[in-house]
Amino acid sequence: MSSQSAGRFGLVGSGWRSEFFLRLARLLPERLSVSGVVTRSRERGAEVEAAWGVPTFRSVGEMLAAGRPEFVIPSVPWPVTPEVTKELVGLGMPVLAETPPAADLDGLRDLWSAVGSSGLVQVAEQYSYMPGHAARLALVREGVIGQVTSVQISSTHLYHAVSLIRHLLGAGFGETTVSARSFTAPLADPLSRDGWTGDSTPKEAATTIATLEFAEGMGLYDFTDNQWWNPLRARRIVVRGSLGEIVDDHVVRLADPRTPVESRLTRRQTGIDLNLEGRELDHISFDGRVVYRNDHRGAHFSEDDLAVVSLLCRMTSWCRGEAPEPYSLADGCQDHLVGLAIGESLRTGAAVTTGREAWAR
Repeated sequence: MSSQSAGRFGLVGSGWRSEFFLRLARLLPERLSVSGVVTRSRERGAEVEAAWGVPTFRSVGEMLAAGRPEFVIPSVPWPVTPEVTKELVGLGMPVLAETPPAADLDGLRDLWSAVGSSGLVQVAEQYSYMPGHAARLALVREGVIGQVTSVQISSTHLYHAVSLIRHLLGAGFGETTVSARSFTAPLADPLSRDGWTGDSTPKEAATTIATLEFAEGMGLYDFTDNQWWNPLRARRIVVRGSLGEIVDDHVVRLADPRTPVESRLTRRQTGIDLNLEGRELDHISFDGRVVYRNDHRGAHFSEDDLAVVSLLCRMTSWCRGEAPEPYSLADGCQDHLVGLAIGESLRTGAAVTTGREAWAR
């Protein structure tokens, strides 16, 4: 991203996701700034202005007239996102649409038909920018484990998980056959987005397991209700290749035909014991070389924050013509297409094969 000025973006919507972006901009003012927030009512606008110190407006047109940002994020409910995206594109405004960019398959097709050729829409899919995943992707793209043949994800849900599987496999936009099943079992659920519940009583929780058959290889999707937050369920990733595999942070591969060797992805985390640099991730290394570096030292971001900030900065650079697109609308549509197929397979009990859609590259 250009160091000349901070990236400037606007927001449509004032819910908890909008506050996520507002918080990051407040913590990193030298890189990000908010031109304004569109809210439904003056009352809600006054609350946002008091809490975040940014101007609010009642319409997109009003916000753009007050000072045109470099891009706008529609942070609104799923059914509303396509309409706001179309409105912004009609005004010539670059858009970073939330995930998913439309609620269902008809919505994806309609959105692509309306704005796909505009070249103005990207999607806020941050998971491939998370430090651990970014480090694994770097090793995969270097060919450390050879040709990737399968990816197993037990971490996040639907389109987010599909995004990781597709990028680690290098899977494109061809047909994908999905077979999904769900199982329930008792599980305590002591933590949610709202905090600790104080309840350790096991309740029935569903686990969805699905196989995703791409032309480039196989994906295994494994997700339990509230796995993002529940500390009783770990997150796991297995990336298998023709010359080795990555299991979480452990890497095994062939050094020569008779020598399998093992290495680790190692985090340098500051602020531990007598280290006084501040508590945050510094970098991730592999065999003595850095494969991921925190470009925002001093902000003390979580790893999810780092991913979103990276996406916002890349969006700014893309808008300025300084970098490739951060996450294309075509990829966002394809991720959700496969995620929807998981849901359809669950409902019908049968395998579902996605077709080749208009956004296929």
